[in-house]
Amino acid sequence: MTDISVQSTTEVESSETTHFGFSTVSTDQKAEKVAEVFHSVATKYDIMNDLLSGGIHRLWKRFTIDCSGARPGQKVLDLGGGTGDLAAKFSRIVGDKGEVVLADINNSMLNVGRDKLRDSGIVGNVHYVQANAEELPFPDDHFDVITISFCLRNVTDKDKALRSMFRVLKPGGRLLVLEFSKPLLAPLSKIYDAYSFHLLPKIGELVVNDGDSYRYLAESIRMHPDQDTLEGMMQEAGFEQTKYYNLTGGIVALHRGYKF
Repeated sequence: MTDISVQSTTEVESSETTHFGFSTVSTDQKAEKVAEVFHSVATKYDIMNDLLSGGIHRLWKRFTIDCSGARPGQKVLDLGGGTGDLAAKFSRIVGDKGEVVLADINNSMLNVGRDKLRDSGIVGNVHYVQANAEELPFPDDHFDVITISFCLRNVTDKDKALRSMFRVLKPGGRLLVLEFSKPLLAPLSKIYDAYSFHLLPKIGELVVNDGDSYRYLAESIRMHPDQDTLEGMMQEAGFEQTKYYNLTGGIVALHRGYKF
């Protein structure tokens, strides 16, 4: 496998529309607009994650790792893996006989992740692939574990992406979707809304000089399916024994499903 490979897809003109945050755009525009967001924030993505979550994102990711059941010698796909937080941990778990693929549709994020992992001495069992989650360029029944962390909400056709993940997962393998979700309590939801729509863009403007991208990120969270809806989507894609865990009062949820 090459160091960074690109999955090219044929663009099909369509009059269909979808959401980009609270805006409505044509389906063939969304990927380009999402790419612009992450090109803008890539170099300071890790700093902003720590700053905006108070470091709690590390606990969410650790819980995802613990729920993955990954073992030495397995193949893991870290989809939408960005700067490689999960890929780095999986690399140590699967060892020299295993393989981790860090895949992202955005080459700026992928390059930051590659440099970060290599600088920390992680080489050999991690490969980097630029790919669209809706059309994954991997064989059927290939991975033991797939994780997609804070990425699914940015995908244009989530159902198609889930089916694509199901296809490349081995029988007996598991998918873990870590994503922002719907807070369980109304008071928490109000506080979260105030933080997301007022404070978050201001911090983005100060740190990254890009408040609009973080305004989009807040809006994209609100447009993402709630916990039960996403679980149903996973079941429709073929996953069984689905379950989700609410983290930090439902601000984030981890969904898990198996392929049998």
